[in-house]
Amino acid sequence: MKTELIINKGKSKVDVARRAYGFDEIALVPGSRTCDLELCDVSFQLAEHKFDLPILASAMDSVVDAKVAGALGKLGGLAVINLQGLQTRYENVDEAYEKVTSCDDKSFIEVMQKLYAAPVKEELVAQRIAEIVATGVKAAGSVTPNMAAKLGPIAQNAGCNIIFVQSTVTGIEHKSADGHGQLDLTKFCRESKVPVVVGNCVAYQTCLELMETGVAGILVGVGPGAACTSRSVLGIGVPMATAISDCKAAADLYKSKHGKAPAIIADGGMVVGGDICKAIACGADAVMIGSPLAKAHEAPGRGYHWGMATPSPVLPRGTRIKVGRTGPLAEILFGPAHTDDGSMNLIGALKTSMSTLGAMSLDEMKEVEVVIAPSILTEGKVFQKAQHLGMGR
Repeated sequence: MKTELIINKGKSKVDVARRAYGFDEIALVPGSRTCDLELCDVSFQLAEHKFDLPILASAMDSVVDAKVAGALGKLGGLAVINLQGLQTRYENVDEAYEKVTSCDDKSFIEVMQKLYAAPVKEELVAQRIAEIVATGVKAAGSVTPNMAAKLGPIAQNAGCNIIFVQSTVTGIEHKSADGHGQLDLTKFCRESKVPVVVGNCVAYQTCLELMETGVAGILVGVGPGAACTSRSVLGIGVPMATAISDCKAAADLYKSKHGKAPAIIADGGMVVGGDICKAIACGADAVMIGSPLAKAHEAPGRGYHWGMATPSPVLPRGTRIKVGRTGPLAEILFGPAHTDDGSMNLIGALKTSMSTLGAMSLDEMKEVEVVIAPSILTEGKVFQKAQHLGMGR
């Protein structure tokens, strides 16, 4: 990414508040070179694992189960299952999903809090991973930092290929009031049999410090998800264009010292194909998306989508939204699109953008010019906005 307005340059403190930018405020600038779509390579590498698509399905109960993990894996992406969600709390998970999706908007928080109060069953953690492995694809599971040391080995022994350690914000140091539940990330990565991806972060220095622990990837993004309310509840977060760019700058410095760097994975805030294109251009190696895939016929959420922190027993930081079902997973990724808003054929959009920009690889996509463009979504779109069509939805 070539705009100096977004990159932090490693400064941890500034005298005045720094302007940050989201996807809706930037645009990609075509240059003098174009190429055929067939020449555009969208594969990406995560540790020793290579994927045909830079698409990861979020570790949300509304998005991923073993069936979705198998389907997305065969299409070339990676689905991450929530190892502390409904899937590992209930043997008959259909009944739990029915309660979540059938309750009204007034009662759903209470319903979810009760459902997620059931304990995580270690045997189900192993079973769900085994079910994904049985489909013949790579298995990935997500755990929170306080449960990583306990559930991580169980998942690995069941055949898990990649462990994600996720919380709203993850740093290298956490001070616990009772002295328990602390994760030594460096030790965890060193002892893990499989690559470890950690998140989430949004800052240059934090990203750099997390990379030094030995992780294979960094999840970037706090609060941009469609079902997340952390930004209003907690007041924290950084708009995604700036967050990705800052973390990419950290990865560049790390690579200059060590020869290679962990993958930067943009997590959240991407709803349409253009958002994914911009995330890559800002410096992401891949994207983790939830709501676009929650619309798939195969998704377990039955047309609804909710965040991982929504059922918090003390301070919910998410909500349940209705996303509907627009088509099978394959059509959402590869088309044909039946919508005019960019929410289907996401890979087709990425390749078309790359070909228009003359980028034949994701690395080349990161080199395209990015401009600050606050009117990019409204300029000339009066009729679409007035009629609630296309970009005016």
